[in-house]
Amino acid sequence: MRVDRSWWTGMDAEGPDAGSLQAGAGDAADRLVVEWAFAQSPVTMTIFDTEVRYWRLNQASGRIMGAVETELRGRPFRETLPENEAAEGYVRQLRQVLDTGAPVSYESLIKLPTTSREYSRTSWMWPVRDPSGTVCAVAIAAFDSSEQHWARQRLSLLNEAGTSLGTSLDVALTGAELARLAVPRFADLATVDLLEDVLKGAEPVLRSVDGSVALRRIAHESINVGVPETVVELGGIDTYPPFSPAARALATGLAVLGGPGDPDHERWLAEDEVRAAMVQRFKLRWYLAVPLRARGLTLGVVVFVRRGSQDPFDRDELLLAEELASRAALCVDNARRYTREHATALALQRNLLPAGLPEQAAVEITSRYLPADASAGVGGDWFDVIPLSGTRVALVVGDVVGHGINASATMGRLRTAVRTLADVDLPPDELLVHLDDLVSHLGAEEDAVRAEAGSGQPEESGIAVTGATCLYAVYDPVSGRCTVASAGHPPPVLLVPGGTPEVVRLSPGPPLGVGGLPFEAAELELPEGSLLALYTDGLVETRERELDAGLEVMRRALSAPSRSLDAACDSIFTTLLGAHPSDDAALLLARTRLLGADQVATLDIAQDPACVAEARSWAGRTLAGWGLEEAAFVTELVVSELVTNAIRYGQEPVQLRLVRDRTLICEVSDGSNTAPHLRRARTFDEGGRGLLLVAQLTRSWGTRQTARGKTIWAEQPLPASALTNVTDGTEPAPS
Repeated sequence: MRVDRSWWTGMDAEGPDAGSLQAGAGDAADRLVVEWAFAQSPVTMTIFDTEVRYWRLNQASGRIMGAVETELRGRPFRETLPENEAAEGYVRQLRQVLDTGAPVSYESLIKLPTTSREYSRTSWMWPVRDPSGTVCAVAIAAFDSSEQHWARQRLSLLNEAGTSLGTSLDVALTGAELARLAVPRFADLATVDLLEDVLKGAEPVLRSVDGSVALRRIAHESINVGVPETVVELGGIDTYPPFSPAARALATGLAVLGGPGDPDHERWLAEDEVRAAMVQRFKLRWYLAVPLRARGLTLGVVVFVRRGSQDPFDRDELLLAEELASRAALCVDNARRYTREHATALALQRNLLPAGLPEQAAVEITSRYLPADASAGVGGDWFDVIPLSGTRVALVVGDVVGHGINASATMGRLRTAVRTLADVDLPPDELLVHLDDLVSHLGAEEDAVRAEAGSGQPEESGIAVTGATCLYAVYDPVSGRCTVASAGHPPPVLLVPGGTPEVVRLSPGPPLGVGGLPFEAAELELPEGSLLALYTDGLVETRERELDAGLEVMRRALSAPSRSLDAACDSIFTTLLGAHPSDDAALLLARTRLLGADQVATLDIAQDPACVAEARSWAGRTLAGWGLEEAAFVTELVVSELVTNAIRYGQEPVQLRLVRDRTLICEVSDGSNTAPHLRRARTFDEGGRGLLLVAQLTRSWGTRQTARGKTIWAEQPLPASALTNVTDGTEPAPS
């Protein structure tokens, strides 16, 4: 197509003096003013011929394209654009105007050769027609809306930060969320480093060695796969000298820009050859270090890095980085506080619940525990296994009203009280009476504290003790008897060999702290291999399932064959509990054992001092039959002292019993309820040294009340030569 350009022929760029031009001065003057207006317009204006080649462009357009009009005239427009969809779309719109002859308005995002930033433009494109009406060119007037576009981008990033940061209470994950958010939309590389104390949940203290600060890398992200630019791996320590951007940001609490021309930045790279090599290799150029501060604490620093091909960070982006860091720091501090509280809760749990079940021969034990507040790791349910004298064992399970730390603290007090009372060797029903009295006193103290604090104190801030439940059972592997008493707690489920699971019939007393009502004990005869399940109501009772229905489910789960006690425990928990239980749940499974007849020897003794020698001789013969001759000397001394005391100060009937298990136990029972105690004998006293001698010769000793009087017992370790003959209790040891 031949284009007529005669309408501007003869125009002189210099032209007449501007002051001599006036409206209506003539066609030449009019055209000259139009030319000046076109060239000087702040709106980018460009004219393309029908082949979409540059024809005219004003100064504003030339600045954006990075060239003057004479350099671009005649060049295809497509050659000056990057290879992307936005550029293709722009050219398609131009061709559409040429093909249809209709003007269009087009909004585009485009990256230009002179900058890495994405520009937003609203362009009016219209056909230019010659006097004959033929389209001879297409003109563009583009209005730059980049500032508004960049502001929308910053706002979008902040909005996304509100939903993507702090999705968990994990410090490292929060740091990773910040790094992923920033790359690639804000930076080419982002690193997040924290002070060591933050990861432990403690309040951070900024410590420096010769002005340098050591930080632990918790997250980094890059536009390159594998983050090859970093000099520190995740979890590693990066040491920043005082003149580095990160250290300066930590010291001042302000964002710090670093890059070429900054003496401190250049010194930092000059003194760190490894980092300098990475900077050169990956063309890293612009740095922005922003401290992570929340609630007056400095937690660490985030560093954003851009390559040399990118624009440096401007003031608006600095403010955006500070806002992102502020939001992330608050999330990190929340995670830090959670870490501290969680560590406290776990420490509380480790101290309140058994760290490991004690070794004993009476029962095979396994347990499971799941608090309703799984994030805290603690709750108000508890269980315990307490070895008692005479190879007996106490099995305990309890439930405190409520959940969380307060309930755990109450649970700890009750568990400690139970262990203390168990050490006195009280029968189950008497132990619950004493525990009930203790809970009543604790409840009164709590009420007094609330009254003193005033009615404004929230109810849940206290620790509720009244209403707690407890089940206490004592199993004797010598007799095979199990004595059980309950304070408002659900009864255990029993499965005897060859039978079906049955709920043990108990007369449950009131919950602890109610007072005024008795507790009754039930005695069970358990064959060897019987399985006893103790549990809390959170395991069997839910909002959708009543207690009886839950017990029926437990009975079916308990009767199902399993390869081990652990597997049975897992099966019961999986069957009864949902994914998110609403109450704490505890389960204690115990499979009973019996000591063989060759592990227990009993001698009835007449209340005659002459029988002491006979008892001593009998003990020696018994130990010889067990292959424990090495223990005979000490055992005979202990027998002599205990039997003498029973005959002298006790009542009939007097009985001596020796039990061989993991230890050697000597027990002397009599009909008196008077318990002996240690006392210091004076120089010329003839007596008073017997129990002191027993205490010195044995590992432990004590006394317990029985239905017919009392029993004094002493326990000593087996000789080393006999340990290889002792089994784990699943079978009687050979004689």
